[in-house]
Amino acid sequence: MVASIDACRAQCVEFTDRASQLQLDTFVKSPSSLLEQLRNDKEKLRYRLATFIATNPSVLPSVQTLISASSSTDRSAIGAALRIAEGRCTSTKPDAARKIRDFTQRIGDLNVQAGYAAAGEDTSGAQAQSQDKGRAQPPRGGALLDGEWKTKLANPFKPVPLPN
Repeated sequence: MVASIDACRAQCVEFTDRASQLQLDTFVKSPSSLLEQLRNDKEKLRYRLATFIATNPSVLPSVQTLISASSSTDRSAIGAALRIAEGRCTSTKPDAARKIRDFTQRIGDLNVQAGYAAAGEDTSGAQAQSQDKGRAQPPRGGALLDGEWKTKLANPFKPVPLPN
């Protein structure tokens, strides 16, 4: 019962945005299983890992294990996930956000830090993700593949949406 109370206090996001306890337990026991599930989808890796971290920041040691088992492109997505999770925790749990920031600085992996910095430049995506979960993200102009599983070639002449 004490563990469940600690888990409730550690969460930075609302109940509807949290990862399930089963998903968290699976990730803690086998962090590389997340890489196997989301093989070629860096966006899903980024947002699912951010959800895990924002749900319970005590999974950070498993993130360290995940980093050591991942490729350089996965590491930049992991860095972005750390930044997104930090952004979600900043307003509700500043101590958890500080813990995530300190963890990222201690890692010392250039790919993780590059992904962390790049996600910091685009914080509007993290806020839109947490606030409007049901709304689809706008297509990016540089995407080469399109469709639900990114299997159709995108139209290279399609106009790029302009920011408001």
